[in-house]
Amino acid sequence: MIYMLDTADIEAIKKAVDLYPLAGVTTNPSIIAKANRPFADIIRDIRAAIGPDRMLHAQVMGKTAEVMIEEAQAMRELDTDIIIKVPVTPQGIKAMKALKERGIRITATAILTPQQALMAAVAGAEFLAPYVNRLDNICADGTQVAAEIAHLIDVYQLDAKVLAASFKNVQQVHEIAKAGAQSVTIAPDVFDQLLVHPLTDSGVAGFVSDWEGVYGEGTTVLDVI
Repeated sequence: MIYMLDTADIEAIKKAVDLYPLAGVTTNPSIIAKANRPFADIIRDIRAAIGPDRMLHAQVMGKTAEVMIEEAQAMRELDTDIIIKVPVTPQGIKAMKALKERGIRITATAILTPQQALMAAVAGAEFLAPYVNRLDNICADGTQVAAEIAHLIDVYQLDAKVLAASFKNVQQVHEIAKAGAQSVTIAPDVFDQLLVHPLTDSGVAGFVSDWEGVYGEGTTVLDVI
């Protein structure tokens, strides 16, 4: 599983880099707008927080393929390794083809159907981002859509990965993992919950209590070797 953090919160990113096996950070226009700072500063600060080897995804806003391509090139001047998010509209697919020819990495976003994902992958997208919670909210099945995308990737031997997005709870992330999605991008509040369980907390507390009852409060293994 490839874990990514869906945020522009620099402190949350630094925390995740420190604690978790984080492969990268994704953003979208709403996340960028929420940060309410110059776009270039946000991108530079995220890169500084994640280092040179992790992925950074940012989205174009143009309505035509030509503007999307210009935006992508401008973003690449900010960060030469940035992965460009492009929506699965007809103009977006056109832009993906052109960006692929230029050797620019692409994430196809705003995916709600397997056929959108399939066409994006054929057009050159490396990551395919279905919106899980948005599908669930309209009585569709976000997990099933992601599973069908993963199946199509396998059937046609495409060089692409599911990057499941839009999660509101841990169960959605779990179901996506079972469905065979290769990667997920998760908001910080949900990401932190992936490891939370009261029995884990009570188990660790029991270990600490038993240990300190014999070796003393605050001691570690290093103190008793």
